[in-house]
Amino acid sequence: MATASLPRSPEAAPAALENDDLVSEILLRLPPQPSSLPRASRVCTRWRRLLSDPAFRRRFRIHHRRGTPPLLGLFGTSRGVVTFQPALDFPDRLPSGHFSLALNDPFTALGWRHGLALFYLPDSLQVVVWDPLAGARHRLGIPEGFVFDPSEDPVNGAVLRAAGDVDHFQVVLVTSDGKRPSLACVYSSETGLWGDFISAPLQSGTMVHWGEPSVLAGGCISWLISVTSILEFDLDSQTLDVILVPAGMLTGRSYQSTVMRAEDGGMGFLHVADFTAQLWRRETDCDGVGSWMLGGTVELDRLLPPGSDNEALRMLGYAEENNVVFFWTVVGVFMFNLQSLEPTRLSEIDIYGYGYHPFETVYTPDIGGGQVVNKTRSWWKRWRQHIRRLFSCARGGNDGDNT
Repeated sequence: MATASLPRSPEAAPAALENDDLVSEILLRLPPQPSSLPRASRVCTRWRRLLSDPAFRRRFRIHHRRGTPPLLGLFGTSRGVVTFQPALDFPDRLPSGHFSLALNDPFTALGWRHGLALFYLPDSLQVVVWDPLAGARHRLGIPEGFVFDPSEDPVNGAVLRAAGDVDHFQVVLVTSDGKRPSLACVYSSETGLWGDFISAPLQSGTMVHWGEPSVLAGGCISWLISVTSILEFDLDSQTLDVILVPAGMLTGRSYQSTVMRAEDGGMGFLHVADFTAQLWRRETDCDGVGSWMLGGTVELDRLLPPGSDNEALRMLGYAEENNVVFFWTVVGVFMFNLQSLEPTRLSEIDIYGYGYHPFETVYTPDIGGGQVVNKTRSWWKRWRQHIRRLFSCARGGNDGDNT
């Protein structure tokens, strides 16, 4: 005989909030914006104690790796120094130059991903993995025989972390001089070792380019290696392949292209010519044969403010996890979301030239001790209401807010 469930006591939610573990689980679900944890820490001394725990901040970063991390800004290089330019608005905006790095050797920036940066040092045949949040640098010697002539053989690469891992990383390096087959090699920080060389033939004259940004899509890392070819490294099968870009791309007085993520998460391709942007996606049939499909066409001159010409429209970079592309124009820097196709002007950003890399990661600033700032009762009231709604949703009820 079924027994009707008894209504929960109104004191159940307040009593549950006395459990630190349960409160931490709720706080873990705060938005991953830079201001979330510092603002929540001002609610009370207990919340500050929980949020200031380094173990909690680590769990917070792991939890939000499952979603889309905030786009904190862009990194650029000037006179051998890597500097940060913020992209978020207040209160999440970090100061310009909040992260910076000076390398004593000539270097090429190879890219940013999962909160890490990768640089190539040709003089010493090393790569450097930089973690701006932790302030840590890892120097790795390139395996012997990977580069034949450091002065001529271009090297490119990518850095990445496995889902849910904030401790280890992988580095994928690729090289080709246009004469010999391309080579790839993978380093794992977990083992501290480079893997075997992986090769693939390239069309004569086709070569890897220093610093051409990579894109991680569909379990593969891809680089645009010529106006007609993409070099793809499959992380699962550890194989290299060459894919031709969509046909008819060399049109218009001024054109720019980049590999991107398509809507389904697989490989895509963005081509901009004379203010017309084409968005392509890669599809594979049941026989494993791939082909390009045009997903949409956008007239950028209808979205950007007047005052720009073709020579002034420059693609600065592409942020794969937020699926946005950056353009420099004479009237400012604009960020385009490739799903909504809405432009956002980045105010107070000091950008010139090329070679900017988006920085997408969950930033959890340290929360020190000291006196907690007293907030108004209405602000605290809104937090209590929010917490109680979370409890109500968790147990499938429709309890109202008791204030």
